[in-house]
Parts: sequence; C-alpha cells; structure tokens
Amino acid sequence: MSTSPVSPRVPSGPAAASVDASGPAPAPLVRRVARQALWDLMAVLRNGEQLLVTFVLPVAVLVGVLRTGVPDLSPLPQDRAGLAGALGVAVVSSAFTGQAIALAFDRRGGVLRLLSTTPLGRGGLVAARVLAVLAVVLLQSALLLVVAAVLGVPVGAGTVLLLLPVLALGTAAMLGAGMLLAGTVRPEGVLGLANLVWVAVLVGGGLVIPAGQLAGGTVAALVGLLPTAALGDALRAVTAGGAPSPADLVLLVVWALVLGLLARRFLRWD
Repeated sequence: MSTSPVSPRVPSGPAAASVDASGPAPAPLVRRVARQALWDLMAVLRNGEQLLVTFVLPVAVLVGVLRTGVPDLSPLPQDRAGLAGALGVAVVSSAFTGQAIALAFDRRGGVLRLLSTTPLGRGGLVAARVLAVLAVVLLQSALLLVVAAVLGVPVGAGTVLLLLPVLALGTAAMLGAGMLLAGTVRPEGVLGLANLVWVAVLVGGGLVIPAGQLAGGTVAALVGLLPTAALGDALRAVTAGGAPSPADLVLLVVWALVLGLLARRFLRWD
C-alpha cells in the first residue's frame, strides 16, 4: 500500500482567520473547532488516495476474509473475526497511516505553523483533528457493518453499542502514534514508515490474526502488549457477541495516554 504526499492544505478554512485587533472577535472555541473538524473531514473525503486507504482497503480485507477464508481464524467464528479484523484495519488506516502522512506534509508545508497562530490555536487544531478522525472511523465502521450484513453477517444493536467505546479507544491510541510519527520524522520518512507499519500490524500485529495464533510463548506475549493486538482482541470479543476484556480496554487506555503525551511533548509544528 502506498499513499502519495498529500498536497499541503492552505489554511483558508473557517478556523484560519488571522487575529486582527481591529476586526471582529473570533468565533467561540467550540464553533472554531467544529468548523475546522468539518474542514479536515471534507479534505479526507475529497482526496481519492485517502479514500482508498480509509474505505476501499478495509472493505477489501472484509470481503477477502469472508469469501476466501484466508487467513484461517478458527477456532474463532470466521465471519465475526473477519469483521473485527476489517474494523481494526479501518482504525489503523485512518487514525495512524492516513493522519501521519497528512500531518507530516501539512507540517512541511507550513500549514500547522500558520494554523497554530490563528484563534484556533494548537489545542483547537489537535481537537479538530481528533473529531475529524473519529467521524471518518464512524463512517468506515458503518460502511463495513452494511457490507457485512449484505454478505450474511448481521450485527445487532447491542453489539454496535459495545463497538463504539472500543473503536474510540483504538482511534485515540493510533492517532497518538500517528501524530508522534508525523511530528518527529521527515515527511518522506513518514510516508515510508507509516505504510510499513500498516503492513506489519496487518500481518503480525494481532490486529487481524490473534497474537496466540501468530506465535507462542514470549513472542505472543510481547505482541499481545501492542495497542493493535488489544484493539483486535477487543473487537473480536464484541463481534462474537461478548464483551471486551477489561485488560484489553485498560491496555488501550494506557497506550492512548502514553502516545498522546509523547505526541504533545515531541510534535514539531514547523
């Protein structure tokens, strides 16, 4: 999978109005953040390559697992585990790969630096990005659930409600990782590393295939500590009709906090 550099977006959105003492007062913070989040969301939906990463690839994973039976996820229910894997791929594609690349090239183009000097501020910009990514993940998940239902894997309302907090925690953890990568590595390096990590977690990160089926002993235990493994296990538990393990939820919370704090500390805005 490859994603070409995202063209730097000129900060001409609603949140990018310059501070001018002689002009009107800036809109309330909530409105500024909401407008910028909508701006970021539309930027993703208008970008063909972003659409490929965020929508087409997760659907391809779902259809491939359900129609071919590869990889074999037994003794888990193949259809439910396949849906869980596709949902996990959607989260990683949007919150980590797509955002890491977009943020890195926005940083190189000076967009982040300019936006951080507007009334939106750095905190508002980060909040807008988080909201935009959550909106994309919700759209992806809705699409995957519809495709799964068409393929004969209906999911009840109770399962959907349990999926929401798991998807939110997974999104927070992967977005923190994406921001940390985008803020500390050159954009060209981010482009390669983000795609490499995407492939690595898809194959051996516990996201689609449980860590215990990948290897045994120490290796399985180490893989099981990754946020992708916790996300995959929690999603598989929910799609199978159960509840996520408290240990998986705690692990996701810890990763989200640690990666978020590291991203806040080391993110370079220019």
